[in-house]
Amino acid sequence: MRPDLTQLRDLIEESPGFGRGPAGAVPEALIREAEARVGPLPPSYRWWLAEFGHGRAGGADIATVAPAGFADDPAGEMYEAVTAGWRRDGERLCFAVEPDCGDEYRFALDRAGEDGEYPVVGRDGTDGSEYPVAESFAGFLAVRAALSRGLRDGPNPAVARLWRSTPGVLLGNGVHVYGPHVIQERNETFEVPRYAPGWVLVGDDSGGDGLFMRHHGRDRTTLYLLGLGAVHEDVGAAGERVTDDLLGWLRAGGPLPG
Repeated sequence: MRPDLTQLRDLIEESPGFGRGPAGAVPEALIREAEARVGPLPPSYRWWLAEFGHGRAGGADIATVAPAGFADDPAGEMYEAVTAGWRRDGERLCFAVEPDCGDEYRFALDRAGEDGEYPVVGRDGTDGSEYPVAESFAGFLAVRAALSRGLRDGPNPAVARLWRSTPGVLLGNGVHVYGPHVIQERNETFEVPRYAPGWVLVGDDSGGDGLFMRHHGRDRTTLYLLGLGAVHEDVGAAGERVTDDLLGWLRAGGPLPG
């Protein structure tokens, strides 16, 4: 799923442990110079560089592009610059590191992703083993935000899969599927745990209807539409079935019943 950069900005601004570093935004010319050295950078990471330059995400330091004159400082470049020689290891490019010998996060350059994004893999700081993290840099930030809020992978596998690509989606028809930075507040506002235990409000249509999925049970793939003023313990019976393929439905523009 293509990262929604508006949702990404909201996630960064509203997530604890996320912040802008001292380096500042990176000019486009410097980003291009970095790409001449390490190859094309994924669009959502380029956006981060142009907007924030350097910062942290859930305790991990995110690499920047060194300003003019800084690239010649080996010690400084080693810590902050994505072009530092140690960051490229074959088909892996390290863009984030947890302090104190923690895990590293890398773009898998040998696995072409959607819309120029690269999947993100982690490297365990203890044994060096590799594990999957996200489908894009934006998804990496969403995963870090979810973990920092105690949401683990997400409320169900379908939403977790979405978050690994983008921290939520807002479509032109008003359909809004929430990211980890807003989903808790929306569920608390409409008292979903009280009136519809076992269900989770994953989004809305911007017109008074909510989008619900099961949090527990066998069927955690079907999406239902139900008025937010009529939250019911059996959303499956009271609401309208929308789809059982959340990502495919969003790619198709999020058409709603009726």
